[in-house]
Amino acid sequence: MTAEPILEVRDLCAGYRTRGRAGRDRQVLDHVSFTIHSGEALGLVGESGCGKSTLARTILGMQAGYTGLVCHNSQRPQMVFQDPFSALNPARTVGWILEEPLRIAGQSSRAERRRRVDELLEQVGLSPAYAARRPHELSGGQRQRVCIASALIVRPRLVIADEPVSALDVTIQAQILQLLADLRQEYQLSYLFISHDLNVVYQLCDRVIVMKEGRIVEENTVDEIFDHPRHPYTRQLLEAAE
Repeated sequence: MTAEPILEVRDLCAGYRTRGRAGRDRQVLDHVSFTIHSGEALGLVGESGCGKSTLARTILGMQAGYTGLVCHNSQRPQMVFQDPFSALNPARTVGWILEEPLRIAGQSSRAERRRRVDELLEQVGLSPAYAARRPHELSGGQRQRVCIASALIVRPRLVIADEPVSALDVTIQAQILQLLADLRQEYQLSYLFISHDLNVVYQLCDRVIVMKEGRIVEENTVDEIFDHPRHPYTRQLLEAAE
């Protein structure tokens, strides 16, 4: 039995208007369709400028002027960004950053919110003592762990991770990928994992969609993509990954 869809994207087109007096409409996404099922990790790969980040912004409701269907079968997805430093408020402590979404939502008492923050810090591999630190006091890997905790604090079912390890060195990349895999099991999460690196996607994802110039050119399981790529562009990405 197939798991329920957690996200459905159908015939999605999106773009923007170029600047200047002679600005023209530029289409970035060209009739994109796919589904993410409950508990599934779907990889989205393609070179820079192919529309990956525009797709993420559209799913999150941050992109105006699109056509097509984006259907969330849960609350709005949460995001883990590429650069953990710019994603965190430098003037606030880690504890404040993590607690603020709960406070805005009016969830529970202050003591319960702080207990949830401490619990989540431990689950992402950080001591509760890190709640008193500010982002500049953390390493890159620690900041990304805080960003992951920030995404999970409101208990989403779908997390969009946009190049979440590309700014980290190889050793830290492996640790963060393992953390994402462990949290997926613990929270029964679904992922849309965006990357230009097929090797990274292979470690985490069940299926892969390959995007080129705003279109999906191939979609399959990770094993089929690696063992029997059909599209020349997919083969090109695999050669680059080697």
